[in-house]
Amino acid sequence: MTLTLYNTLTRRQEPFETVEPGKVKMYYCGVTVYDYCHLGHARACIVWDVIRRYLQFIGYEVRYIQNFTDIDDKILNRARVENSSMEAVADRFIKAYFEDMARLGIKEADEYPRATHTMNGIQRLIHELENKGFAYPADGDVYYAVRQFAEYGKLSGRRLEDMQAGKSERVNVDDLEYQKKKDPFDFALWKAAKPGEPAWESAWGAGRPGWHIECSAMVRDRLGDTIDIHAGGADLIFPHHENEIAQSEAVTGKPLSLYWLHNGMVKVDGEKMSKSLGNFVTIRELLDRGVDPMAVRLFVLTAQYRTPIDFTDEAIAAATNGWHTLKEGLLFGYKYGKELGWSLDAVSNPVLRPNGQLFRGHAKQLGWPLDTKMNSNLHTSAEGFCEALNKDFNFPGGLAWLFFVAKELIGEGNILIHEGKTKLPADELLQEWQTLVTLAGVLGLETNPEVETLVNDALSDAEIEAKIQQRQEARIAKNFAESDRIRDELQAEGITLIDSRDGTRWHRN
Repeated sequence: MTLTLYNTLTRRQEPFETVEPGKVKMYYCGVTVYDYCHLGHARACIVWDVIRRYLQFIGYEVRYIQNFTDIDDKILNRARVENSSMEAVADRFIKAYFEDMARLGIKEADEYPRATHTMNGIQRLIHELENKGFAYPADGDVYYAVRQFAEYGKLSGRRLEDMQAGKSERVNVDDLEYQKKKDPFDFALWKAAKPGEPAWESAWGAGRPGWHIECSAMVRDRLGDTIDIHAGGADLIFPHHENEIAQSEAVTGKPLSLYWLHNGMVKVDGEKMSKSLGNFVTIRELLDRGVDPMAVRLFVLTAQYRTPIDFTDEAIAAATNGWHTLKEGLLFGYKYGKELGWSLDAVSNPVLRPNGQLFRGHAKQLGWPLDTKMNSNLHTSAEGFCEALNKDFNFPGGLAWLFFVAKELIGEGNILIHEGKTKLPADELLQEWQTLVTLAGVLGLETNPEVETLVNDALSDAEIEAKIQQRQEARIAKNFAESDRIRDELQAEGITLIDSRDGTRWHRN
């Protein structure tokens, strides 16, 4: 199975081939650290976290770099309001970033370069652009001459000619920056120092870098001239990523990235998320509200990563219910392993590690002997999971197979509770459970059996269904006292029953 992915640059799906065989250099345009991370950041970070995990799972050696923009007008404005400094504001929200991402199960990047720590690389790149005729100084500023780069617009599909008419109506000719530019489309590489703002010495005078040049310099310093994957939100395609390409490729003459991947935006109840609309939701607000971090991951992964996703109470409730189902499957081995005669090691170390080579069939990848006998459902599920993710990281397709396996395990657990045995042999159930834990881990969907209430004698889905059946039998026998007792017992366990003509539904509070 060949991994293919949608490349924003070419506007089509392409087979994935790296600069160096077996190695991936990946860069994600990270956050500007002036506030707490919101749901949009959560989606982006989860998406790129899972893509990185999957690339590692199928055998690639991945070097993953994520930057912090720690100098920006928004950071400076916040520092003024708080009577603080740019560095103090940036440090505080970088710390908060790591706290929030740890709660979501985001693996840390290999390195987190900061713009203020890359000043030499930034100035060096600007000098090279100036020497090659792509940049010019203007009263302490330095601007990129957009029309000098013939391929400008190749990522976004925009043409300068098409944008010219609209731009001329919006420009304020009295604006000082506009007067310095040779062309309205030129953008700043270096900005002259302003009173009361941080500044760095340079050949053009004291100042600070523009936003776009920061990422070009950090990519080059940490990963080289050409990388394999450049990732970011769809809102960065233009102008940020377009300008990165113009800056980097004008100097090196090489592609900045072979593949450009972009995640879709997050809406809240159908509206664009914004503070002015009052629907701005931070990660910590959501999690402090009691939403399970794994439900947030599941919510993000139920949508194709390039499409917009709508955050609603109903959507997060559905994801929470889905996580309860998947979690019960993931905890199957801890709950029933001893009864099935599994070894302590098999239960204590359920995740089967990939063998470090490129994918050559799921049995080998999962570490099973090639002559291992597997039931057909398990074979189909493992193949189906990888086949889905190999098609432009189709997370919903991969999840469908995980739920298939989880529900089969839950069903086997239900049979074991009521009949004292299972339909499938214990060794096949072990393979099935280990596969579920391994593939769910690729998506970052993990559970800690030591802290889960399910392990601490809370009721499983199967046990709840059994009690509902007992209650129904009591009602048929007109033993309403017993019926009420069972309902109250479930309520004490945080389970609400809803009776209707179609039967009894339930949900966890």
